[in-house]
Amino acid sequence: MFLALAAIADPAAALPVDSEPLVIETGSGEVKFDVELALTPSDRATGLMYRESMPEDRGMLFRFDRTRLVVMWMKNTPLPLDMIFIDENGVVAGVARDTEPYSEAVIPSPGRVRYVLELNAGAALRHDIAAGDRVRHRAINTHTE
Repeated sequence: MFLALAAIADPAAALPVDSEPLVIETGSGEVKFDVELALTPSDRATGLMYRESMPEDRGMLFRFDRTRLVVMWMKNTPLPLDMIFIDENGVVAGVARDTEPYSEAVIPSPGRVRYVLELNAGAALRHDIAAGDRVRHRAINTHTE
């Protein structure tokens, strides 16, 4: 019983990978990622903290309760990450590349967004992900508020 509770309380534990891949339509073509979904306040607060590694084709999609200015940070996060800010219509609003591990500096969205996709640092450059690209996934509502 103790081991089961310890596994639940482990802040570095991965969320389940969603059965549907996330697709980004870039200028160079489509790229797919398997994503963990951070949909609750608790999941969003923990995010990728304490994770030592993440597969290259994996990411974490944060969905916020409403479209707004979002600030992220890297506190307790050993992985350098790319943060893809996505508006309520599934359009990339901006990219914060190669964020600094363990930093408490805030990383602001470039405007009002509803979603943030965190990928391993370098993924945005490697896959040519940029503002204006379209993101598709069942967790992304493609309508305005």
